[in-house]
Amino acid sequence: MGEDGRAVSAATPGRIGEVLGMPPVPQGTWEAEALYVSPAALRRGVPPEELAGRLRALGGVAAVRVRANGFLEIAVSVPGELVEEIGLSRGAGAAERDAGGEDAARPGGRAEDAVDPTGPGGEARRAPWADSPWTWDNPGFVVGYAHARAVAVQRWAAELGVGGRFRPELLEDGLDRAVLRLLAELPGRRASRDPGWAAYAEHLALAYHDAFERAPALPSGDEEPSALHVARVRLARAVRDVLAEAMGALGLEAPARL
Repeated sequence: MGEDGRAVSAATPGRIGEVLGMPPVPQGTWEAEALYVSPAALRRGVPPEELAGRLRALGGVAAVRVRANGFLEIAVSVPGELVEEIGLSRGAGAAERDAGGEDAARPGGRAEDAVDPTGPGGEARRAPWADSPWTWDNPGFVVGYAHARAVAVQRWAAELGVGGRFRPELLEDGLDRAVLRLLAELPGRRASRDPGWAAYAEHLALAYHDAFERAPALPSGDEEPSALHVARVRLARAVRDVLAEAMGALGLEAPARL
């Protein structure tokens, strides 16, 4: 199901993963082609062409190619569709935190009331970033600020009347695709024993800052809200949720404002 409760029938990582039996791995920049790669046929002992045929039957799969080594390459037509299956359970206090004031948590602040501060085996988790300085040289600031920006986009979109049907095919700009490429890693990282949440959050945050500044989600001046704005607001919501999940996995509070 999508974030808004609608069934997702597109070629999303979740749907592709159901066919493969494991999350697909995004590959390349996605600037020209949104591509996943998978060794699922080899690992499951299934003929690659048989699995490729099942994948081709999915709506939204543009092509499936079998490499000489048996790996599958899966190209999808509308990469923006993956946004619809990102809808995390954000907790009862998430809306209040998103609407929080100047006392919202610091980017590296602990989330002791919301997140179990111990990792596997009961080992204490340490914040991967320093609390200060609040500069672009500090990855903790970069990640926290990206989350705060994504939260702010939701507030501002409501105030500006940005709304309507989500059209994922409009997320075709290279900056949007760079964000989508990183969001596509989420299922694989969730399934990994070593997800690398800190580095992942940093990369996603940097890509989102570029998109926020150069591919605006909100109208400016006398500009009317458009379907592209709606799509980018939904993309920002997905970034918000994924950064909150990554920071939560690290035992950190995701700030709503800075």
